[in-house]
Amino acid sequence: MSIRMLKTLIAVEENGTFRAAADTVFVTHAAVSQQMKALEETWSIAIFDRSKRTPELTPIGRALVVKAREVVEAYENLVPSVLGDSGLHGELLLGAVPTTLTGLVPLAISILKESYPDLRVRVIPGLTNELLRQIERGNMDAAIISRPNLIPQGDDWRDIASEPLQLIASHETESDDPIFLLKNNPFIRFSRDAVVGGMIENWLQDQKLKVYDSMELESLEAISSMVLRNLGVSITPKRSVQNMNPLPLKRLLLPGAAPARQLGLINRSNSIKTNVIVEMHKTLLNAVGIGRLISNTSIKATQNDH
Repeated sequence: MSIRMLKTLIAVEENGTFRAAADTVFVTHAAVSQQMKALEETWSIAIFDRSKRTPELTPIGRALVVKAREVVEAYENLVPSVLGDSGLHGELLLGAVPTTLTGLVPLAISILKESYPDLRVRVIPGLTNELLRQIERGNMDAAIISRPNLIPQGDDWRDIASEPLQLIASHETESDDPIFLLKNNPFIRFSRDAVVGGMIENWLQDQKLKVYDSMELESLEAISSMVLRNLGVSITPKRSVQNMNPLPLKRLLLPGAAPARQLGLINRSNSIKTNVIVEMHKTLLNAVGIGRLISNTSIKATQNDH
């Protein structure tokens, strides 16, 4: 038996099939099957019910997964516990929605790396629903997403920032009235596949506003560039961390009780990287407190001030 085998067993439980687990632990389907047979032979117990087309964990198998997680977590923390650090090293697989990739995420990772240079953060971009699926499959450790209507059972949610929706328009437009601009200009829509896109559509319906869709895009940078050239107006979340050089656009508050996108960090409750995820969350909050993308020199100065 090895730690690798235990990690594979955990991956099978999290992903549901040997084939899906193989993709997670970067081995072949056959290798997963061989490892699981080796565990059963070593322990002389049936971990899987193989009478079904897709092998399923037996009650003993499920109990073993719980213990396997404890063993793997203890193994991961073995050296840190001796050296007295918090285990902030190795690699963190972090998902992130596209709107955070040019402000919040680079600033937070830069701050984190200043304190923990041995920690590697690998960023995987995606929309909220896809990132949620990847978390459930165990393909990433945590993700920065828009808060969904329902937090999946077994997941931990940590708030990062509230980003109110705003209307953006070119300075070439003559009015500063959001409703007038929406009625009298082409509308560049934030993708309805994104949670925030659904929020925007719901607000438009609540306001009984009919807009003329000219484009539907996923990237806030792409939307902003189109708006800059006066190709239409759009509704987007107000970034909690601004870019270093934001485009010169009108940014107008929506009237009434305008909705806000809630950004948060989500991960499986039984993650073996809880210490790293908690520190990542603290750093994200720190980045929101700064509010704009700054240089590494400025980061150091900010840390020294505190």
